Amino acid sequence: MPPKAPVGKPVTKTTQGQPKKKTPKQPLPVSDRLKRLFSSLCAQVDGGHFANAIKTCDKILRLAPDDTDALQTKLFLLLQTERYGDALALIDAQPQFAFEKAYSLYRLHQEDEAAEMLRLIKAEKGEDDRGVIHLEAQLNYRQGSYQKASDLYNDLLDNTEPDTEEHSDILTNLEAVQKHLDFINSGYLRSLDTAGIAPNLESLPPPPPPQSTSAIIAASTSAAVTGENEQKKAAAPKKVRAKRVPPGVIPGVTPPPDPERWLKKSERSTFHAGHKKRKGGGGATQGIV
Repeated sequence: MPPKAPVGKPVTKTTQGQPKKKTPKQPLPVSDRLKRLFSSLCAQVDGGHFANAIKTCDKILRLAPDDTDALQTKLFLLLQTERYGDALALIDAQPQFAFEKAYSLYRLHQEDEAAEMLRLIKAEKGEDDRGVIHLEAQLNYRQGSYQKASDLYNDLLDNTEPDTEEHSDILTNLEAVQKHLDFINSGYLRSLDTAGIAPNLESLPPPPPPQSTSAIIAASTSAAVTGENEQKKAAAPKKVRAKRVPPGVIPGVTPPPDPERWLKKSERSTFHAGHKKRKGGGGATQGIV
């Protein structure tokens, strides 16, 4: 009985020297890619990896440029990382982010533009927005309108719950504003009294001007002569005090003492100068005769 042929997978014949062509991998649909990117974005934001989260937002916006969630998240991340210039570039053509634009302008020290944006926001949404009131108070404080800032902070404080973070922040800002107001109203007068400046300084007459040009020239000439005399005094050699000179020593005549006087004679540099070396016997040794 002839042996049975082994049963196995059919062998596909290929051309010698040529590998089999692999089927190209199909790309994921855009919806699946967006789901994966949003999952990564949530993990990055929760972990505080804001730089990587901004890159993920850019990937999402390349796939879906009109995605509002990705746009808002990127704007939040740019403000958190203090990249206010990039935030302005992102929301320049987005009218729904008017408050964020005003805040970015305020942080970039563009106070006039920020005040104009706040005026437009209040004209559109009214004057009851707490975020707008906070920003307006900070803007007035920076511009030196301390009384206006104080009024705004007091209005906010009246409508804030006591045991909240906002309440403590308002109290801190209000205290800073009140310090400036106290100094403007009465503090500078006490400072003038402490410094010994008369309170009626503004009513005093100005000092008289110099009589003529010759007086100025004479004053400058005397100052120059005084300076030259002081330079000559500084350049002159100082005299040796008599109390510090030992008896029998004449400064400039008596030779200075030997600097090696504190060393042993055998350690001085002049010890071997007057002694000749003893001559040896030619190096031969004595032996038994």
